[in-house]
Amino acid sequence: MSNLPVLARAPSLVVRQQKEMLEVFTDFETKNRYLVEMPDGSPAFYAAEVGSGAGEFFSRAFLKNSRPFSMQLLDPHGNVSLMLRRPWTWFFSELHVTDAGGQPLGSIHQKFKFFGRLFHVTDANGQPVAEIQGPFFRPWTFHVMVQGQEVGQISKQWSGLLKEAFTDADTFGVQFGPAMTPHHRALILAATFLIDFLYFEDRE
Repeated sequence: MSNLPVLARAPSLVVRQQKEMLEVFTDFETKNRYLVEMPDGSPAFYAAEVGSGAGEFFSRAFLKNSRPFSMQLLDPHGNVSLMLRRPWTWFFSELHVTDAGGQPLGSIHQKFKFFGRLFHVTDANGQPVAEIQGPFFRPWTFHVMVQGQEVGQISKQWSGLLKEAFTDADTFGVQFGPAMTPHHRALILAATFLIDFLYFEDRE
């Protein structure tokens, strides 16, 4: 699996959404792209939505942050490391994660929770490996929980009030517990993109 060993040694990652000028000055949403950085600022992955055609265009225009999507994570050399797929669902979202060869790593499932946000993280066999919990209002920080213990976080971080208001670009910090395996870290990183789509992409 290309570049996944970087996840074994990274205590945290920064996920920065990249905005095109067309999207900055208009309401026209282009395909989402992200830069994933190591704590020292070096690139770990480049992430981008893939797909084209009229169906993809109308899905983006009318379904907005409820749309299905496919995304690839590339290493700094341009090799595919992870592939993410969000299928269409009526209510609760799910995200399926595979490696570069198409082998399943696991999935993230949005669940109902009173006055809160909840996701179940499962492995390739559908077995639970973690929960991601966040507040219902102002969902800036999501806690990664294993057997009732917090082992990581996904946090929305403001890149500066003026820049944030002007570009609508999102930045997240992802923290990993030392006992988390590279596969589990890959799933938590993938969950960050789903959280961005669900709660921040169409907040305006």
